[in-house]
Amino acid sequence: MISANQSVTTAAGSLPPRAVWNHKGTDTILELSGDWHRDGPAAEESEHAPGQHPDHYEISSLGTYDSTLPAFLLANLRNASTTGDKQQAPVFDGLPDVLQSMLKLALAVPEDGQALITPHASSDVRELGKFTLKVWSGVCSFVEFTGQSVLSIGRLATGHARFRASDFWLTLEECGAKALPIVSLISFLIGSILAFVGNVQLANFGANLFVADLVGIAMVREMGAVMTAIIMCGRTGAAFAANLGSMKANEEIDALRTFGLDPFDFLVLPRLLALVLMMPILTVYANIVGILGGMLVGFMVGIPPILYWTETLNAVDLTNFSLGVFKSVFFGATIAISGCLIGLRAGNSAAAVGQATTSAVVASITIVIVLDSGFAAIFTLLDI
Repeated sequence: MISANQSVTTAAGSLPPRAVWNHKGTDTILELSGDWHRDGPAAEESEHAPGQHPDHYEISSLGTYDSTLPAFLLANLRNASTTGDKQQAPVFDGLPDVLQSMLKLALAVPEDGQALITPHASSDVRELGKFTLKVWSGVCSFVEFTGQSVLSIGRLATGHARFRASDFWLTLEECGAKALPIVSLISFLIGSILAFVGNVQLANFGANLFVADLVGIAMVREMGAVMTAIIMCGRTGAAFAANLGSMKANEEIDALRTFGLDPFDFLVLPRLLALVLMMPILTVYANIVGILGGMLVGFMVGIPPILYWTETLNAVDLTNFSLGVFKSVFFGATIAISGCLIGLRAGNSAAAVGQATTSAVVASITIVIVLDSGFAAIFTLLDI
């Protein structure tokens, strides 16, 4: 027999592992044979193990083995101690000294009771309950974090919040100027798409000019604010989560507490203020770019730019224009709070930072869409 401390190989002609329970008089004998390897076939038992310890082990046909064999023997010994006579001491007669030492050492350590807990069978109702509790926990965390943000803004107003001005201006640049290229591209394409689709339908009634009304109202009320918010979710919200998650993994946030600085005021507040300030500006810019995209399509289908612009000004009044800007403030706060919340609660590993970034994008986009639906319902009820 090859001992356990030797290198184990799985040859093509290896024998399958077997455990046969035999009875000789009043003695119970456990005969072990074959090769026991973790990546080999499962062990075969000739019959159910009796509720007692073996009185003797027969290993004349035992081949090579690794930790699979002692794990199998230990499970049988503990099962016998549970179902049989607990006062009966296990016997290791016939086993190699190495196995005897391993089993004695394992049995000397009390078994962890948690390892014996059998998980409940999964069901649709159970999974629904877990999902509901997870969503409720997330909502409570978001509301709590929002309250902390309001308190932090209050401390800033009274001069008690401390953060570096350079961090604020750097974040303001990241949220504003550096976001202009992607906002310009997406807004221009959205306005062009709306104009193309509207022209196809309105041309049937000879009302091509009303493409200007369609694009203008759609951009300033909904598409400008929503598309800008979604862009910022994937760009800025993810960056907030990644930055704060990396700082947490590197214990930089704990260092701030050690220096007597409030991490919320020092890290979250400048990001929140920067995004809330820049979102209305980006929304106005997106509205203008989207209308220009629609104007280009209008020119391609025969609508003079001056006539298109005049019709847009007649259709878009101050109320319509202000609705998208009003919503953008809440969208900016939502994106900043979601990104910072998930980043600060990320795990202390690189994988956890990646998961936090993904979660921040998904959560912020979801909340933005839910908020926009709520605003749409409120504005409809108010006949705005």
